Amino acid sequence: MDTQVKDRTWLVALAAALWGTDALLRKPLADKLPAAAVVFWEHVIALFVLLPWLPDALRAFRRLSGRERAAVVVVGVGASALATALFTQAFAIGDPVTPLVLQKFQPVFAILAAHVLLGERLRRGYLWFALPALAGAWLLTFPNPFQVTVTAAWSALLALGAAALWAGGTVLGRLVSGRLTPHQLTVLRYFFGFLGATAIVAITGASLTVHLGDALGLILLALVPGLLALSLYYVGLRATPAARATLAELTFPATAALIGVTVLGARLSATQWIGLVVVVAAVTGLGWHERRTPKPVVAATLVEPVRG
Repeated sequence: MDTQVKDRTWLVALAAALWGTDALLRKPLADKLPAAAVVFWEHVIALFVLLPWLPDALRAFRRLSGRERAAVVVVGVGASALATALFTQAFAIGDPVTPLVLQKFQPVFAILAAHVLLGERLRRGYLWFALPALAGAWLLTFPNPFQVTVTAAWSALLALGAAALWAGGTVLGRLVSGRLTPHQLTVLRYFFGFLGATAIVAITGASLTVHLGDALGLILLALVPGLLALSLYYVGLRATPAARATLAELTFPATAALIGVTVLGARLSATQWIGLVVVVAAVTGLGWHERRTPKPVVAATLVEPVRG
């Protein structure tokens, strides 16, 4: 046995912290550019980097069955393009903290999607995590939890819609995990995401004009909290105990909240801070439970976050 393998919890924490920087780059872009344009250029930039591996990924795609091909296309168009467009629009109309924290709902939705799409049995224990997470989301969304505003509700719904689509992509990715390598699936995700983003631009009529000052932000957005963070996450996860990785991922909401409040000027009420803590605690507890217990709330599911 190789005793020199080092624990890489720090690498998982670094990747999650990079995800937390998303608002620092996405919020200014969302304020100036259409959400469809931001998503389009994100996919163009990432796909350009992945271009050398595209032929191999497409050959692997052709070897799939019709059902598996459909799953890959939905992962790209839905979980990559549409989800990221919803996520970006949430930043355009809401504060920079709430959409990022609500993204942690992915495990909650992934387990539900596994039940619906894959027929996996959902156990009663799921509600012990899902209900507190929903209560926390309500507190986080509204500065005054007893005063509902349409703008805040709409922003939260967009963010939750993105989280649901990303979770669905995780579950559908399981359908093809035995036929595609993680790298091939990543390349195909961005390829079909690019096609989906192109369709969204065509449907919405969004302008793709980008000023020179925004170009650097788009490149950093696509590569830092996008490709780089995801790559570091999977490298770190190979040498990190799952329970420890769950705790390391807490750098994501912590970084998001810190940047949102100190740099982007977000102001959270006392009940919103409580909601943030409740959401993070409930979803982290769900991840911990699924990775540690011999009786998960669903027979088998993926709870790792997967960004678009």
